[in-house]
Amino acid sequence: MENTNNINPGNEREERLKKLADLNAKGINPYPASSRRNLSVAEVLADFSALEGNQKEFFLAGRLRTLRAHGNLTFANLQDGKETIQIAISKKEVGDEPYKTFSKLVDMGDFIEVKGSCFVTHKGEQSVMVKEWKLLTKTLRPLPEKWHGLQDEDESLRKRYLDIMLNWEVYEMVEKRSKFWQATRNFLLNRGFLEVETPVLETTTGGADAKPFVTHHNALDIDVFLRISMGELWQKKLMVAGFPKTFEIGRQFRNEGMDAEHLQDYGQMEFYWAYANYEQGMELVEELYKYIAQEAFGTLKFKIKGFDVDLGKAWEKYDYVETVKKYTKIDVLNTNEAEMKAKLDELGVKYDDKGFNITRAIDNLWKYCRKQIVGPGFLINTPVAISPLAKRDEKNPLITQRFQVILAGSELGNGYSELNDPVDQEGRFQEQQKLREAGDDEAQMHDHDFVEALEYGMPPTCGFGFSERLFSFLMDKSARECQIFPLMKPKNE
Repeated sequence: MENTNNINPGNEREERLKKLADLNAKGINPYPASSRRNLSVAEVLADFSALEGNQKEFFLAGRLRTLRAHGNLTFANLQDGKETIQIAISKKEVGDEPYKTFSKLVDMGDFIEVKGSCFVTHKGEQSVMVKEWKLLTKTLRPLPEKWHGLQDEDESLRKRYLDIMLNWEVYEMVEKRSKFWQATRNFLLNRGFLEVETPVLETTTGGADAKPFVTHHNALDIDVFLRISMGELWQKKLMVAGFPKTFEIGRQFRNEGMDAEHLQDYGQMEFYWAYANYEQGMELVEELYKYIAQEAFGTLKFKIKGFDVDLGKAWEKYDYVETVKKYTKIDVLNTNEAEMKAKLDELGVKYDDKGFNITRAIDNLWKYCRKQIVGPGFLINTPVAISPLAKRDEKNPLITQRFQVILAGSELGNGYSELNDPVDQEGRFQEQQKLREAGDDEAQMHDHDFVEALEYGMPPTCGFGFSERLFSFLMDKSARECQIFPLMKPKNE
């Protein structure tokens, strides 16, 4: 049977439409609703010797990936999930008319069901001799050529289903992504955390410095925002309500720039732990990261952006102020906007003049410094100016009890001893509001309801979160590549 992969796709589609019509004319349903499949290819391969020994017949189903006709005998590879097995379809076994129909009207890429038994070819290949076959799905477009696949990166992301089908590395990435989030969930559940769900639509965004997406709620006739954190302020209200440990895994949205590390629609996890502080949080997070790495990747050692990262080594602590001093000679607790601008210009750090202020300057300077740090470790002692929701350090009120995971020059997790002083929180929200009014779209909104909740009392609490960016770093790929179906700009036809 001819390999039709090199035929013009448009002409090939027309040929397959004709075959579809012929199948219907023969009374063959090209899209039946069910299959008699009772074993997977993986199960057959795992128990092949026993099945061959007793000549047990079974039903398999899958996609045809190759077809090789030799007169009255056709060999094909049947793919079911990740596993593939060779099948042999003989005119002698299935009959003249079924064999003719298969030869003339079935193409590579079609899904079929076969009834058969195990045998080994004279070349020693484990195979299935087909006794009966049934069409399950007739495909109308030919698959891309196996060895070349989708060469254009944009096309591979746009048609991710083909990219996954043709590239086992991408297929396995999807599996690892699932294991990554399941490991996160299992770890927290096993330590007594309660999984919760909080609103995606909010009247006031909170929990992060980010520009939100805005939409309109028709029933209430109000504008609302898609959340920019994983229910941070909502989960803290649950701490007020009396829950000791909560977490949420879900999607959050930030209407900001797109690059190799940042997306606008992505997965995030956040947990909140009453009666714990940031030091206890660091201990738990280190255990969590090691558990996730082992469960999802089977190792604690990674190559990330050219760095050799070993999660199994002793995790370091990096003092924010001292680290910036080390690399830039700037004391962020004793500086001004003009000095910061001059240093950023000297270092060649690009920044947005719109809404620029001392807070943004410090953050940009730190981002320059963090690129020098391999990790694993925790950034600590972050200035209050850039940590509006973190508790002040009891010994130095200019810094906070905040910690961020540093791996391969980036922040891959953020937590702190949560601010539970309503007066202090009110003051910081007012400062953030002034920054918003001055043009800083990423400054946090004033959430009066949250301050009121704090006035009823929230116990000492540690909160922490990470996004799927951690997964992309462990994969050593861009964040976009590590999404199953990344958002794509519509293609101009």
